[in-house]
Amino acid sequence: MSNESFLSKLERKWGRYAIRNLTTYLCLMYAIGYVIMLFTNGMSFLFFNLDMSLVMKGQIWRLFTFLLIPPDYSILVIITILFYWSIGTSMEQTWGTFYYNVYMIGGILFTWIGTFLGWVVSYLITGESNAIVGSSYYLLMSLFLAFALMYPDHQILFMFIIPLKVKYLAYFYYVLMAYEIFQYVKLGAWGYVISIVVSLFNFFLFFRATRKRTRPSRKQMKRRREFEARTKMINPKGITRHKCAVCGATEESDPTLEFRFCSKCKGNYEYCQNHLFTHQHVN
Repeated sequence: MSNESFLSKLERKWGRYAIRNLTTYLCLMYAIGYVIMLFTNGMSFLFFNLDMSLVMKGQIWRLFTFLLIPPDYSILVIITILFYWSIGTSMEQTWGTFYYNVYMIGGILFTWIGTFLGWVVSYLITGESNAIVGSSYYLLMSLFLAFALMYPDHQILFMFIIPLKVKYLAYFYYVLMAYEIFQYVKLGAWGYVISIVVSLFNFFLFFRATRKRTRPSRKQMKRRREFEARTKMINPKGITRHKCAVCGATEESDPTLEFRFCSKCKGNYEYCQNHLFTHQHVN
């Protein structure tokens, strides 16, 4: 049984329980948390954060309230939240609600596990119950890296001025994380190293399990080349080469769309990136 078929079976069984617009709820939690921090001068951070040493003493609420801590404390937090809302919504539309839920909830679980393992390792090394504080930073980072892998050529305005493809920003974050891990290794802070690496496991594992869903297979590429070769000579100007079998979108109606054939559908059915993973297969 492949990992992909396992996820598909889970979706058929539990898909109706998936939370639609999950990104909206997460962003609302950040907004609420930011307002609370404004009124408490940031003191609520000490009550909300994912301090595993305190969780082990019974403060279970921290497993959830750390999601109230916003990714930024400046006025730019509004822009940051809107940015992650935008890419999260795009990923839900691309993967479908169930797969997106699996990815994000998996990221939360790995944040718990990474913070716990980091706390254990730190205790074993130092003999003290040092606070390893987890955050949702790497949850958001894994979301951005997923988006950059799916849409590497998507452009954003860096610093509101410079047009930049997200793949280059992803490369920068890879280097930044590698440097951060290297600094912790130099300090011998292995608890933090483990916490960071495990917190990103949802990105590594989910894309290993579903890598065929993110890249066209050789069969799909061959079918596309054959299709384009057949239509290149006979298509007059104005007739499109690609058309989504679900929404009817073409490269003329939206030049930014990518089109792929579905290897599970019988016949030459082609879908745009918004419906490749969510359409009903044709048998």
